[in-house]
Amino acid sequence: MLKRVAVVALGATVALSGCGPVNNEAVGMGVGGALGGVLGSTVGKGSGKTAATIVGALAGAYLGGQVGKSMDETDRLKTQQAFETSRTGQAYSWQNPDTQSSYAVTPTRTFDGASGPCRDYTMDAWIDGRKEVVNGTACRQPDGIWKTI
Repeated sequence: MLKRVAVVALGATVALSGCGPVNNEAVGMGVGGALGGVLGSTVGKGSGKTAATIVGALAGAYLGGQVGKSMDETDRLKTQQAFETSRTGQAYSWQNPDTQSSYAVTPTRTFDGASGPCRDYTMDAWIDGRKEVVNGTACRQPDGIWKTI
């Protein structure tokens, strides 16, 4: 459960990659906490459900913050470039020289969305020696920025 929250938080951080200066750690914490709370609420019944929601939110906030902290401007730009230039099925990979984290974004499907082209993708992220996998969909906005939906 916690790993899934961290992966979704990474995806959300990627989603905000085109929104200007972003505190990735704060975004990751917020999204991770919310998702952890939602996931925790699916466990247990009665007061156990409340406790699971609280624990899930705290764990999600911590893990989401750690994943979000690992991405910087270089990673946001590379992610945008991957969505824009990679062919479907072709991985776009890089290693951040400052954080030593590595990423590989592979578009898995391209289609027309309401705002323009959209791409389903898989992102493999190696952060502190651990691999996380994010699956998502990003669409190009009218301003040219790719945003995860």
